[in-house]
Amino acid sequence: MSTLLIFGLGYTGQAIATLFRAAGWRVEATGRAGTLDFGDTPAIRATLARADAVLSSVPPADGADPVLTRYADALPGRWLGYLSSTGVYGDCAGAWVDETAPIGTGRRTARAAADLAWLALGARTFRLPGIYGPSRSAFDRLREGRAHRIALPDQIFSRVHVSDIARAILAALPAPPGAYNLADNLPAPQNAVIEEAARLSGLPLPPLLSIDDPRLPPASRAFYAENRRIAHGKARRLLGWEPEFPTYREGLRAIWRQEKG
Repeated sequence: MSTLLIFGLGYTGQAIATLFRAAGWRVEATGRAGTLDFGDTPAIRATLARADAVLSSVPPADGADPVLTRYADALPGRWLGYLSSTGVYGDCAGAWVDETAPIGTGRRTARAAADLAWLALGARTFRLPGIYGPSRSAFDRLREGRAHRIALPDQIFSRVHVSDIARAILAALPAPPGAYNLADNLPAPQNAVIEEAARLSGLPLPPLLSIDDPRLPPASRAFYAENRRIAHGKARRLLGWEPEFPTYREGLRAIWRQEKG
């Protein structure tokens, strides 16, 4: 049985672990839902020694990648994957962006540095836009009063369903190292996603706010400062990957059906 070690068994990591276990893999992981303590260096190194594949979803902290800081010397010699962010591309004024675009010019400079460091080790870095899925979708934001509609009609974002990420990671096992964008086929304004979720659920729409409205949290304001469309042609060509949920509409419908049982 092959072994996958996941650093950081969070929302996306758990979806990946579930799919790999179904494919016959043993999965060990750090994180609150994991089996290992990240700071238990002997146990981590023993697991690394027998791991066939290593995937990290751990973001930079204090400007450095914690996994590389502690364990970079033990990583070579096996399949490596890193969950990065399309935020490494910075603001692209709504243009389509593929893996040839420069990175490190936006607000995610530490993430861009980690992305490049993993690439230098021979990893596959998966650059992810907004991630959504069951228990983490526009429905939850509407119910909890965290959804926003912003009066920025030309602001476009890409997104990807969590299960499509998991499928891409599994498909990438035989793929060459390098960067891979993962996104659905329809970049769209965030307002469109919130409005579709409200239509499906009957939940009330939040008011339309200006970007300067004091009710908008600073983190959300920073999110709206960047605008890009993510192209995923490389993943289609080299991984044979197509999103099961090609747009937010199919993804939201599937989540709503699951929630309603």
